[in-house]
Amino acid sequence: MNPQLLEQTELTELDKMRQQYDNIPYPRTPLETSPKADHESLFLHNLVTPYYLKYRQVVETEGKLILDAGCGSGYQALKLAIANPGARVVGVDLSPVSVEVAQARMKIHGYDNAEFHTLSIFDLPQLGLEFDYINCDEVISLFPDPLAGLQTLKSVLKPDGIIRTNFHNAYQRADFLRSQTLFKMLGLMDETPTESEHQAVIETMQALKDQVQLKRETWNPEFEDPESSPTMIGMNYLLLGDHGFTIPDLFNILGKSDLEFVSMVEWRHWDVLDLFKDPNDLPALWGMSLAYASIEEKLRLFELLHPIHRLMDFWCTHAGVEDGLPVESWTELDWQNATVHVHPQLRHEDIKAEVLDCIESGRSLEVSRYIKKPALVPIFLESSVLACLLPLWEGSQPMKALCDRYRKIKPLHPITLEPLSEAAAFEEVKTILNRMDAFLYLLIEK
Repeated sequence: MNPQLLEQTELTELDKMRQQYDNIPYPRTPLETSPKADHESLFLHNLVTPYYLKYRQVVETEGKLILDAGCGSGYQALKLAIANPGARVVGVDLSPVSVEVAQARMKIHGYDNAEFHTLSIFDLPQLGLEFDYINCDEVISLFPDPLAGLQTLKSVLKPDGIIRTNFHNAYQRADFLRSQTLFKMLGLMDETPTESEHQAVIETMQALKDQVQLKRETWNPEFEDPESSPTMIGMNYLLLGDHGFTIPDLFNILGKSDLEFVSMVEWRHWDVLDLFKDPNDLPALWGMSLAYASIEEKLRLFELLHPIHRLMDFWCTHAGVEDGLPVESWTELDWQNATVHVHPQLRHEDIKAEVLDCIESGRSLEVSRYIKKPALVPIFLESSVLACLLPLWEGSQPMKALCDRYRKIKPLHPITLEPLSEAAAFEEVKTILNRMDAFLYLLIEK
């Protein structure tokens, strides 16, 4: 295709997208709604989480520069501001209407360390800024050229910065992608879809027999609700520019962008071993294959077996940046000199109040009740362990201080009633920290 004609085509698609989000700013979350109590979502929007996964260090968010690329109506930008105290948040979006909503949202919630620009992601270099963290949620999949989009984000990313972005899953989203082809054929996406096109989708689905596969697999009567239907119809059946991707597509685009995969955002829910009845008793073929499989291969096997995730939601950074050393590779000296933190998203006053109540009443705390994503089953901390960890709610603690406190709380071996030795206390505390580090509830630096 002629490059000039291609540029005109892409501009037309961008114009259509801009109009779509001018008509329906997304997400349609009410301006007064606050995510402050949504500890799980804030956990995923906190720079501390991916930074620790990559570098095994606990980063301070004060003074960091965070970009929300494709900020829409600003609800994600608000989460980023709450989750990263002291950070400056910059939002950009094609839609001027969405930007106005985002500005109003931040003003209502009292966040003045934020700014918004009506700007294409491809024009980000014009801002003259480099970012510590870039959030680009449900945007890249809609670009005519997602590779160019990622390369632009990379160009404004600091050397140790991290990008969170995602692609629509081709397997999980196949029925909606097919429905978009259908409604394109019927002319509903020739221009920016409006209320009349939304109503045409509803009438189509109502008229179809229930056993028609497209209706059976995609339709929900809630889509007819006047409050939710504009968003649900627009973001699924009539989503302009939507594309499906696979794991090989993801890694291919990252490679061409000179970016490196860090982790899936919901990393615990992409473990192929969890799909087997007994991960310790695999068929011989699987045992041998998984023993030598790369991260990409394991994720590919998961998506072929169990494509349940609508988004391939992931973190990435500049290629060639060295990883931090995971705790399973630490020496004994590393552990002795370690500093321990509770994840900032667990340091909220409501959680601390329950920690104190659990200690006083002798009951266990279900820590995963606040942040479920890293866990597959409920995770508990018993009251004596909470008592040992309590100083973490005031600030980081050296390993030795926690071990000394543990010996005061549990001075005797429960079976022999012999005084608990320093070595025994060290090993027991190490076991606790190792277990909690797997979920990022506790963070350990050497």
